[in-house]
Amino acid sequence: MFVRSERLFLRPGWPEDQNEFLALIDDESVVRNLTRAPWPYSSNDARRFLEAPQDMLLPRFLITEPGEHGTRIVGCIGFSRVDGEVNLGYWIGREHWGRGFASEAVRAVLPLARLLGHKRIVGSHFIDNPASGRVLEKAGFLPTGAVAEKHSEGRGGSCLAREYALDLDSPDACLNDSEDLALPCLTAQRAA
Repeated sequence: MFVRSERLFLRPGWPEDQNEFLALIDDESVVRNLTRAPWPYSSNDARRFLEAPQDMLLPRFLITEPGEHGTRIVGCIGFSRVDGEVNLGYWIGREHWGRGFASEAVRAVLPLARLLGHKRIVGSHFIDNPASGRVLEKAGFLPTGAVAEKHSEGRGGSCLAREYALDLDSPDACLNDSEDLALPCLTAQRAA
């Protein structure tokens, strides 16, 4: 599957992305905000991630920014199953922070989640990473009120994380019928 948004192109990772992917994620300030990425992050970790089979109901994408000289990877976004629920996870390389890429990528994948039949999506962020909470809130996720310990491979232990949820049928979900938000859904249908 491929998803296009205003500035971004979300696509699966390929083995030839390994060096560029590794250069972006090999940053402790990025990895420490993830649950499953180890620190230090090695070339073998990048290879395993990019070669891992895709679950069509829980897709993951490299977030790329097209430009006049091709595209460059700026981050990653995807769905997984955590405690029986569909979880949204994402990260953006530090050199691309503050440009709205995470918010745009989240808004782009939510119509796809609904198209795939998901009714509810959950997400969380470590409490020392409030910027990630703002990304979730901008997309209509609501805090559940729960703060739970979550393990972080990159931190080598557990840390407190705020939990959020989004009912994809809710009018608060960032899934209106405007052309900009309908495009990812239509692209996903054609590519599936």
